[in-house]
Order: sequence, then structure tokens, then C-alpha cells
Amino acid sequence: MDRYIVISNHTAEDCRAAIKHFKEYHAGFLTHFEWGCLDNDHNAYAIIEAESHEHAKMAVPAFFRDKTKVIKLTTFTKGKSTGDIHRTEP
Repeated sequence: MDRYIVISNHTAEDCRAAIKHFKEYHAGFLTHFEWGCLDNDHNAYAIIEAESHEHAKMAVPAFFRDKTKVIKLTTFTKGKSTGDIHRTEP
């Protein structure tokens, strides 16, 4: 499985509702997310393992999925080539 960062956005007005939705959706997922709300950054962040972007997005309640961003993470090491990371196909 790959690792993804999941960023679930909500407004300041929706902050309490967001936490409530996360609790009701799956109480265990609430503790997997880090929340930026107290720093006026209304996003919930989690790094999770999943089979795909779509699968990773399922960690977020349906109500917030349309505003959720999922990014596949990669770790680079000394031996790993980075030469092709921005190559575009013709």
C-alpha cells in the first residue's frame, strides 16, 4: 500500500460540525487526524496507508469529501533516482 496525506477542509463556521461528522462517521478516525483549527487553519490532516487516492479519501466523512485533497507521498533516499519525477510524456 502507498502512503497518502489527506487534507480535509472546512470553514471556521463549520468547525464544530466537522468534528461532529468525523466522530459520527468513525470515532477511531477522529484521533488519526491532526486539526489546525486552533491556529485558524481549518483543515484536518492525516497520513494514512491506502490502495489508491479514492480509498484514502474514504477516511473522510462523505459531507467533506468534495473539499478533501489527497496527495500520494514518496520518500526519496540517496539511492533512489529523481531524474524522471517531472518528465512529461510526449
